[in-house]
Amino acid sequence: MKGELATRVSIPIKELEIDAERVTNYLCERLRHYVFEYAGRRGGVIGLSGGIDSSTAAYLTARALKPENLFCYILPTSATPQHDIRLAQTVIEELGIPEDNYELINIDDIVRAFAERLRAENPLIVGNIAARVRMIILHAQAAKHNCLVIGTSDKSELTIGYFTKYGDAGVDVMPLADLYKTQIRQLARYLGVPEEIIVKPPSPALWPGQTAEAELGMSYDLLDSILYLRFDAWLSEEEVASRLGIDREVVDKVMRMVKQTQHKRQLPEIFRLSARSHGSDWRYPREWR
Repeated sequence: MKGELATRVSIPIKELEIDAERVTNYLCERLRHYVFEYAGRRGGVIGLSGGIDSSTAAYLTARALKPENLFCYILPTSATPQHDIRLAQTVIEELGIPEDNYELINIDDIVRAFAERLRAENPLIVGNIAARVRMIILHAQAAKHNCLVIGTSDKSELTIGYFTKYGDAGVDVMPLADLYKTQIRQLARYLGVPEEIIVKPPSPALWPGQTAEAELGMSYDLLDSILYLRFDAWLSEEEVASRLGIDREVVDKVMRMVKQTQHKRQLPEIFRLSARSHGSDWRYPREWR
């Protein structure tokens, strides 16, 4: 039965197809309002990695806020492939970012200082230090230029917790975070992101040879299909497995990733003592009128 379904079901599923023009217009309108009116800032700051998420975020932000209001920073370590740095530079050139609005800053010395002082040798710990160092730099630059830090995270990685807490997720606004990775690819093509970036295997590049799909043990096409059917279509785990023609264990693996990383998607838990603490019971309008 599962084998038969697997030959009939197209992965990624058709439900993940988007109207890229409509999505672009909506996100640009929301981003302009959020940055210029709601936050009252000059523009946005983005850390460019040469990957699809940050490149798509840059293309979208440049369209929404204009290139002169976008500041881009390439923040490599020794683990960052030179190819990725070149692709990030290509994005800056293609978007026409003004010369004073971008910079390449190697962060090896900063990361090394933290790692040596903390006696951190585990590659994962050092990689997370690098992600948080990058966010310190981006927020410092945002303060200097009166900007907001524009997040580059997608819905796939947020949902399974494949990000560094207070690192790449420590931003001011996430315009792409309700789009799965397969949908980011569609948006990227519409926006004109270079095909070389779109087809490049995703990687946080926290250590040499790291790729996202190898770590996850599945393709984003499959991951996104599972996530959409479980959390958007509200199918049960068994129904998701049956629909996609895969083993239930694959769905269970994804569900474990989602459940075990819930703390990364929430503000720190507050143990309430007063009548009204900051947390789920604290509500106020986003804009005071």
